[in-house]
Amino acid sequence: MSLQAAIKKRFSGFSLDVSLNTDGGVMGILGASGSGKSMTLKCIAGIETPDEGRIVLNGRVLFDSEKHINLPPQKRKVGYLFQNYALFPNMTVETNIAAGLSGSKEEKQEAVARMIRLFKLEGLEKRYPSQLSGGQQQRVALARILVYEPDVIMLDEPFSALDYYLKEQLQFQVREVLRGYTGDVLMVSHSRDEVYRFCEKSIILNRGQVAMKGETRAIFQKPENVTAARLTGCKNFSRIRRIGEYEVEALDWGLTFQTEEAVAAEHAYIGIRAHQFYPARGSANEFTCEWGDTLCQPFEWDVLLRPVENAGAAGDKENALEREVIWWKVDYKQSDSLNQYQRGDRVRLGIAPGDIMLLKEG
Repeated sequence: MSLQAAIKKRFSGFSLDVSLNTDGGVMGILGASGSGKSMTLKCIAGIETPDEGRIVLNGRVLFDSEKHINLPPQKRKVGYLFQNYALFPNMTVETNIAAGLSGSKEEKQEAVARMIRLFKLEGLEKRYPSQLSGGQQQRVALARILVYEPDVIMLDEPFSALDYYLKEQLQFQVREVLRGYTGDVLMVSHSRDEVYRFCEKSIILNRGQVAMKGETRAIFQKPENVTAARLTGCKNFSRIRRIGEYEVEALDWGLTFQTEEAVAAEHAYIGIRAHQFYPARGSANEFTCEWGDTLCQPFEWDVLLRPVENAGAAGDKENALEREVIWWKVDYKQSDSLNQYQRGDRVRLGIAPGDIMLLKEG
C-alpha cells in the first residue's frame, strides 16, 4: 500500500506545494489554521483539482496534470472523514452506513451489520444523526468510510468537535480500529498531541509549504527549524549570535548559553521547551529572571519570566522590560516551593546544554 502525491495549487496570496509518500501506517499533516492541510486532502480525494502535479495510489494514477488524468472522487477509492462528519440528516445510522454501497440486499445488510458490531453501534441502528452524540456520529462516519474498503483513509481534524473527555475516549477506539486497517491513513490536525499519538510519520506544513517531514518522534525530538519547533510545542525562541563552536548569545534574552550540538552557520535561532528549565543548582547555563505572571492549571503552572542581564548592575530593571519573555512550565508537585515568588521577584533558572535546540530560520 502506498500513496505518492506531488501537487501545486495557487490561491490569492497563498500557494500550496506539497510532496508526500506513504508506505503503510498513519501519516500526520500538522500545521496551523490556513496552512493548506485540508486542501491537501481535498486534492487527493478529487474534491479540489491541483494546478499541476501527480497523485498515485497503489499504482493507480488518480491525477496527472501533464497527461490530463483526473479521476472523479467516486473512482479513487479514497475514504474521507470531514470535520463535520457529513452524515445525511434524513437517514438512520444503518442507511447512512449503507448509502451508495453496491451489491445485493443481503450483501449490504451483512456489510452494515459488520460495521455496526465493529464500531459498537448496536441499538442505534434506527436513530438519526440529530439523536446521536458527537462521538456516536463520528463512529457512524468512520463506519460509512470503512464499509467501502478504501485504499486510503483521510481524517480531517477528526477530534476537533469533541469535548476533552470524549475526545480521549474516542482516540483509543479509533486507534484500535485503525490497527485492523491494512491501507494507508492520512490524518490532518493542528494538535501536536494527536499527531504524536497516532502518526508514525509526519509532515509539518507552513503556509502551503513543507517545513519538515520524517519520523514523528524524530521531528518532535529534534526539529530543524523554528516552524517545526513551534508546531511541536516549543514556546521559547531567541535569535542567536555564534560565539564559539558550542556557545551562543541569545540576542532576544541577553544571555549566553553552552550547547551540546555544534553551532553551524545555518543556525539562526535557539529553541527551549518550557518544561525543560529547572531551578538553579550550580550547573552550566544558569541565569537570573524577573518573575512575571503565573497561569495556574490543575496539574501545572505556566510562569512568564523576563531574563535580567547582569542582575546586579544599575538599570537592569529597564533591561528586563526590553527582553522577550521566557515561558516556564512547572509541574504542580514543584509549585509549593515557588509560592514564595511574586511579580518582580528574582529567580535563577538553568537549562541543560542538551536541551537547547539549534534551529534554522523558517
